[in-house]
Amino acid sequence: MADTYDTMMSPQVEDLFDKTNSKFVLCTLAARRARQINAYFGQLGEGLGAMVPPQVTSVSRKPLSIAFEEIAAEKIVPAAAPEADDANSDDAA
Repeated sequence: MADTYDTMMSPQVEDLFDKTNSKFVLCTLAARRARQINAYFGQLGEGLGAMVPPQVTSVSRKPLSIAFEEIAAEKIVPAAAPEADDANSDDAA
């Protein structure tokens, strides 16, 4: 069992690893979502409504912290990349 330490970060990184099974996936997913949240806050005054608002109620105002909370609440989940089908390539042309 991994040792847990008291940290200032909530939710803890160890709990987030269990949701994504990979440090790389966690980093990529959180960074992409944080950019979307930042863009949402940036366009609020313009009334465009093109971005998805934060999916959790958070006291934090930092987009990355909000993204981590969404991952912990399983509102944002990683999707498997579609497999490239090499057998159906354009060889017949």
